[in-house]
Amino acid sequence: MTKRILAGSLLFVLTLAPLGAQPAADKEELKLKLPKPMFIGTPTNLRSPNLEVVTGKSRAPFYVPKGTVLLSLKKTVTSSDSQPVIGELDMITDGEKAGGDGYFVELGPGSQWVQIDLGAPHPLSAILLWHYHSQARVYRDVVVQLSNDASFKTGVTTVFNNDHDNSSKIAQGTDKEYIEVAEGRLVDPKGAKGRYVRLYSKGNTTNDLNHYVEVEVYGLPK
Repeated sequence: MTKRILAGSLLFVLTLAPLGAQPAADKEELKLKLPKPMFIGTPTNLRSPNLEVVTGKSRAPFYVPKGTVLLSLKKTVTSSDSQPVIGELDMITDGEKAGGDGYFVELGPGSQWVQIDLGAPHPLSAILLWHYHSQARVYRDVVVQLSNDASFKTGVTTVFNNDHDNSSKIAQGTDKEYIEVAEGRLVDPKGAKGRYVRLYSKGNTTNDLNHYVEVEVYGLPK
């Protein structure tokens, strides 16, 4: 069953879960507070050899272990660019996800990373990230890793990597590039455990800079 929703100049198709579909007994739907969609103008005709197929559908409900909580709110953020061009690093975990000016951090050109310290290792259930959603664009070489080592030299687990040609020299990935939208990109860490979450990018289809509106990390408290 679908509903068609007209938002601004864009038409979205919302797919509803089939009636009677139930999650596993030990899981529950992850409830998210999403920002208002705010594409301005006509989206650019984006092309990339590694871009996922655009379906126009909203994300299906995502189920996580019962007891999952938001771990990253107000947690400390560090970066390869300690002096952002725009904004402050603590905006990445401040809970504000609006897409307008004043809500994003702009990092320098080339490959850059941000890193969230959760304070202790946790089994993680979901990582949700917004680079910049006031304009349709694709961020390059998005890589998400976990570790208990703040320097990411040991015990590194990669949970997302769309650097299909290894141009960032981290590792070649098999995930697809995607267009930024207000619902953000949900990464499934599949219960992998880590204290630190590091996210890489290398510019985007509009310019060679890197941006973050918000990153949310969900997991079990212990």
